[in-house]
Amino acid sequence: MRRQLWVLLAHSVLTQAVTFVLRPATSYRALELDVPPGWLGVLSGSFALVPLVLALPAGHLVDRVGERRLMVTGALLMTAAGAAFLTLGGSVPGLIASSVLLGAGHLCAVVGQQAMVANTTASARMDSAFGYYTFAASLGQAFGPLLIVAFGGSQAIPHTTPIFRGATVIAVALLACSLAVRTRPSTMAEKAAGPITVTALLRLPGLFRALMISCVVLAAVDISLVYLPALGAERGIASGVIGVLLGLRATASMVSRLLLGRATKVLGRRRLLILSIAAAAVGLGAAAVPMPVWLLALVIVVAGLGLGVGQPLTMSWLAESTPPGARGRAMSLRLTGNRAGQVIVPGAIGLVASGLGAAGVLSVTAFGLAWAGVSARKLAIDRPPR
Repeated sequence: MRRQLWVLLAHSVLTQAVTFVLRPATSYRALELDVPPGWLGVLSGSFALVPLVLALPAGHLVDRVGERRLMVTGALLMTAAGAAFLTLGGSVPGLIASSVLLGAGHLCAVVGQQAMVANTTASARMDSAFGYYTFAASLGQAFGPLLIVAFGGSQAIPHTTPIFRGATVIAVALLACSLAVRTRPSTMAEKAAGPITVTALLRLPGLFRALMISCVVLAAVDISLVYLPALGAERGIASGVIGVLLGLRATASMVSRLLLGRATKVLGRRRLLILSIAAAAVGLGAAAVPMPVWLLALVIVVAGLGLGVGQPLTMSWLAESTPPGARGRAMSLRLTGNRAGQVIVPGAIGLVASGLGAAGVLSVTAFGLAWAGVSARKLAIDRPPR
């Protein structure tokens, strides 16, 4: 069992590393192609477009065939995405197609991972388990942007072809890791449980509000990933420095997730969620103001601490509230809401970029997070319904 835990965590690290090196590299390639800033939001949304349609079917599939098959499929798609960026990344349609392929692979991998955590963890340890799982995800998110420095150089807009090559090699390692995953017999037995519809899941008290908050927080992560490189290009900050800033954001999220179990015991889920969203709003709002790089790093760390909490808290609450045998569907329902936010929010806010630039986008995102924090005050997640 301990070996499988490490395999799962390694799978999470590699999945996020591939994703978080390819997505900023996609922004830099778009800048190389002189794509207007407003189109960066459309490019970001393309990552989530097909997964938005496939999320619920993927949840049904993982409940029926097990986590391993879906994780292998995700790794294959992400490897194919790396190859697509290398061969098709010289045009905007090619970048969009490659991003769609990356998003589909990421979806399959993540649905399998989250279902595996939910199906193999006791209820009392859900917060800690999802905290550790998302800690591993944040480790990959921190490692990914640093590869920009290793492969792309330190200039404001790096060489993207070596970055695409390196990400493809990591995707091959992810595929090898996927083949080492084993599904527990007890997990397979749970798939024989009675059918639970998506409509029944949607009737869980507070679910819709939790999904809205989750998608706003994730959209804010996406926007920071896409628009921090654009902000650096506008202000003449070297791409290597931006890569470090993105790594700092992910590292701060990693710390908050590692301590999630303890923090929820002290503050409770709802209070912790409100405080974390407030920190994210303050950090991203401050990043929009011109400041020295060291101060920008500080506010990005504050934002990262806040952005790290929303996802694991909503995962653990939803997993506790869902009967065994339907947790894959529950996780995919949450991902559907997240993908909807990833498609709609960056694209809508991207329209603002043509007039206000990257700093304006970060400011609008901060206002959106503030709204989510106010909404979280009415969310009853400290005692999950059973």
